[in-house]
Amino acid sequence: MLNAICLPLGMARQDVVKMDELIKERIRLPKGGTLYRQGDTAEAIYGLRSGSIKTQIEDASGQVQITGFLLPGEILGMDGLMNAQQVSHAIALEDTELCIIRLDEMDKLTPQLPTLNLQLRRLMSKEINRSHQQLLALGSLRSEQRLAAFLLNLSQRLQVLGYSPYEFILRMSREEIGNFLGLTLETVSRLFSRFAREGLIRVQQREVHLLDITSLQELSGADCG
Repeated sequence: MLNAICLPLGMARQDVVKMDELIKERIRLPKGGTLYRQGDTAEAIYGLRSGSIKTQIEDASGQVQITGFLLPGEILGMDGLMNAQQVSHAIALEDTELCIIRLDEMDKLTPQLPTLNLQLRRLMSKEINRSHQQLLALGSLRSEQRLAAFLLNLSQRLQVLGYSPYEFILRMSREEIGNFLGLTLETVSRLFSRFAREGLIRVQQREVHLLDITSLQELSGADCG
């Protein structure tokens, strides 16, 4: 049921099969459904099997900051492990299916799957690196660099999943992209129009075609991974 898409890349096939036998629980969320809320008790981590999810934090005044967009094959809920409390909301951007790896089950799995701890450390390292990249983008990149890097990052992640790196549908709105990148809705809309005029992309509503990845890479001026 889990298959490779519900696990971090790199696990040996026999370990994938063993984990598949041990973990049977999954959940389906409709578009707009909430997987967990900020402040909830953290009881599991989740492997995104299909669909997409956004994570966001909210302060006491109701101000929202989107912290990430998750795609199939990626893991969420890791940031709640330290204090056993979720530090963000996780909301489905479309109909979504997830595998559930409950923490008590993970404790039972570890003796049978010695590679599991290594994989969890890799996941934590990847999450820290992603946070560093986001801080770099928000702190030093110009608005056009941020959007170019965002599009290239999506392209690379979709390619890993076997999808086209050149054509994809944005599951998030322009407003959500702006929130994530620290840009206004007007700036994001203007940049999409500018990129289209310059022949870098073609846009039809939420469908995006990357026409000149090399120029986008030069424009981004940063590591988009």
